[in-house]
Amino acid sequence: MSAPIHPHENAPILETGVPIDEAKAAMVLIHGRGAGPHDMISLLGHINGPGYAYKVPGAANSTWYPNRFIVPRQQNEPYLSSALQKVDDVVAELVEQGIPTEKIMLLGFSQGACLAVEYAARHPHRYGGVVALSGGLIGADDELDDYDGQLAGTPIYLGCDDADFHIPQQRVHDSAAILSDMGADVTKQLFHGLGHTINNVELAVVRQMMQNLTAE
Repeated sequence: MSAPIHPHENAPILETGVPIDEAKAAMVLIHGRGAGPHDMISLLGHINGPGYAYKVPGAANSTWYPNRFIVPRQQNEPYLSSALQKVDDVVAELVEQGIPTEKIMLLGFSQGACLAVEYAARHPHRYGGVVALSGGLIGADDELDDYDGQLAGTPIYLGCDDADFHIPQQRVHDSAAILSDMGADVTKQLFHGLGHTINNVELAVVRQMMQNLTAE
């Protein structure tokens, strides 16, 4: 039996934070493999800032795409395209509700981190911020040359362990270079001994990015 064209289409999207019509900014939180929207909502206990509306899309069967993010993209289809479409649906809804992309942050962990930066690179605008916690751009090494457009000063943070089993360090470096070439203001931070998780340094960076955005 073939996979559905848009396997994530009917997966849930949770909403929390302040009502959209009262929000100064919005954040799209994207979970990792084997997790779900509630895992990202629990992260808000560490980063939640005043004035934010949050949208948290879920993946079908808790997985955005089946294989590693560094394999040829076709090996992750149709799930990869569906995952990016899911993020695009959420961003488009926020814009329709009156939140411009300059006030939208994208934050993901692991698979979600990869989706966050891949989405921004494929849909370049000035975003309020992009945070990739243990992730990088998606595809084989020779596929990372097809991005076009400008991120126009979008602040992007890439945080990762320097020996993360899932995220090759070189992919973090390559992603930072590509996003910088697209006009993003990239901060790259590699940690030793972090493992495949999130630490307090990264959380502090996120909180500061959020404060900067609502202070503008």
